[in-house]
Amino acid sequence: MNNFKKIGLTALAGSLVATSAFAGELTATGSAGIGVSNITGSADTATGKNWSMPNSVYLTGSTELDNGMTVAVSYEMDQGTANNSSLGFDNHSVTVSSDTLGKLVFSGHGGSSAQSALDTTAAGDIWNETLGITGITASAAGDDSLLYTLPSMLDGLSLSVSMSPGRAAQETHTAYGATYSGFEGLSISYGVGDSGAPGSVIESTSMKASYSMGPITVAASNTEADGSGSASDREVTSYSIGYTVSENISISYGTETFDASTSSVDEDVEAVKASYTSGGVTLSASQYEAKGAGNNAGRKTDKWALGASFAF
Repeated sequence: MNNFKKIGLTALAGSLVATSAFAGELTATGSAGIGVSNITGSADTATGKNWSMPNSVYLTGSTELDNGMTVAVSYEMDQGTANNSSLGFDNHSVTVSSDTLGKLVFSGHGGSSAQSALDTTAAGDIWNETLGITGITASAAGDDSLLYTLPSMLDGLSLSVSMSPGRAAQETHTAYGATYSGFEGLSISYGVGDSGAPGSVIESTSMKASYSMGPITVAASNTEADGSGSASDREVTSYSIGYTVSENISISYGTETFDASTSSVDEDVEAVKASYTSGGVTLSASQYEAKGAGNNAGRKTDKWALGASFAF
């Protein structure tokens, strides 16, 4: 290649980098709500009832390019987050998609791998309600990651793959996921992915199924995290049943059991939830019970929660 061509390509590359970001309009969205909860038992913090409200603001924008591709961006502004809490800057991602090429999501923070996108339990992660339960946190990381969903090749079948590059002495991690919903009322998902630093790599596998028949929905899920080296194995099994009483009222029951290879005591949590919606206002009530939190046989925790959210 002669020098003129080299100079031309260098200039082209520089121009692409210099013009890789364009300004656009962003829309701010949020939510309004009021909540109160109280914990008693072994996890009681003796601080009385806890009042809360949503505190996240989402900045989102999207546009369709001349070639038919759609580009979207999302930023979450959140108070006191673990990620750069001094600025309140939390989850953020860029999505590029088209009907023929599928969808590619780059997540700077708070994203999901193809496996971790499926590992929410059938009961909806009720363990994560400040009950002292230790969940499976070793799913493939979603920070600085790429998640690609293939274009539809079969009605009802969604296939995805993700990659998280090595960082902080970690290796590059990959994950795969599939969901089939081609039969009315039925959804089946399977995902597998790895995570962790060399010497303590964890292979996570998630399976989930749900079936809706009229006003009743039943679901079951299982996620296993198999560790190597110093990493321990953990497994969570979950079941749930929901009943839509009317277009305004719904109730549900869910249960989750965590089994750790390093302990003979399982963590168990169950919850009953009910909600009522009318005129843009949703009222909710929940009751939780946890046993064996922290794999401690003598630990039992109860929690109730009430909430009101407003649509506007």
